[in-house]
Amino acid sequence: MRNCPFRIGFGYDVHQLVEGRELWLGGIKIDHSLGLLGHSDADVLIHAICDALLGAACMRDIGYHFPDTAEETDGIDSKILLAKTMQLLRDEGYELGNIDATVCAERPKLNPHIPEMQQCLADVIGCTPGQVSIKATTTEKLGFTGRQEGISAYAVVLITVATP
Repeated sequence: MRNCPFRIGFGYDVHQLVEGRELWLGGIKIDHSLGLLGHSDADVLIHAICDALLGAACMRDIGYHFPDTAEETDGIDSKILLAKTMQLLRDEGYELGNIDATVCAERPKLNPHIPEMQQCLADVIGCTPGQVSIKATTTEKLGFTGRQEGISAYAVVLITVATP
């Protein structure tokens, strides 16, 4: 266990939008004509949060713990990766303080889905929805996001030493 009572971590992820895949963001399925391509369900928001959590605990990254070459993670629901990430942190004596995340997508519009995402992630993590801030933005039609070629997500987390 680390001797600092709190730690901050940052995470980022991006996946390509393609036809023939479901769109999963923040642990929920969103109706859209395109989905994210990846080894797992490609939930960029959960992946960014996992990286932020692992980084805060100085435990490397999501690819180290759940490699995209592993058969057991092929097509896996990212909520399982988040639950396992939280267990890794709790095993080291940490607990979540809060999450502040931003998803960058031109389409679909994500604001209507944010409360459901917050609740879903809170249920998986074992915290309150008020500890999970999710924001959505576009890139004003600029870059790969603006061209609707992909979606990215950023996350900052605060973790604390768990109280006995």
